[in-house]
Amino acid sequence: MNILNDFKFGKNIIGVDEVGRGCLAGPVFAAAIKLDQNIFPKGINDSKKLNKHQRMKIFKELTSKCEYSIGIASVKEIEKFNILQSSLLAMNRALEKINIKDYVILVDGNFSPDKNKNIKTIIKGDQKCISIAAASIIAKVSRDLLMEKLSIKFPNYNWEKNYGYGTKKHLEAIKKFGISEHHRKTFSPIHNLLIN
Repeated sequence: MNILNDFKFGKNIIGVDEVGRGCLAGPVFAAAIKLDQNIFPKGINDSKKLNKHQRMKIFKELTSKCEYSIGIASVKEIEKFNILQSSLLAMNRALEKINIKDYVILVDGNFSPDKNKNIKTIIKGDQKCISIAAASIIAKVSRDLLMEKLSIKFPNYNWEKNYGYGTKKHLEAIKKFGISEHHRKTFSPIHNLLIN
């Protein structure tokens, strides 16, 4: 991934990405990170293209050396606002925790979390821009760690392996054990089970 893809927008860059939009359980997470070309570890890529070990190694390096922040939108907010608005809310919360003055903000996708900020939306940005890829890793690992923690209290759903996504085993567990307080009741597979 070429770091010049980021710097063509300016010298001061913040990358933003979210994870968890397609999950059946758990909140949506977003991360914002300030790009520093002298710090970024090798091997950064879209978090979906890295294995768990690779993500964790890069996550530890990024979070120990870079300025970053996390934003979260809860399951209740997802059910109230919908998943797109909740993803944008999580991004805004991440941006509120980091100084954005004089920075260009690169956001994955085609929706801007705030029209008033200096934001550039980039489709497939996590595959094109190193700052967005770094944000995707921070958001992914942070969310995965939460789902692993929740799986201790709710072991039936295998969240330590599926992280809330609608895998076959997860769907079978929902049918067998019902839903938990962390499931998104407005999402089709769960909503369909509730009305049947």
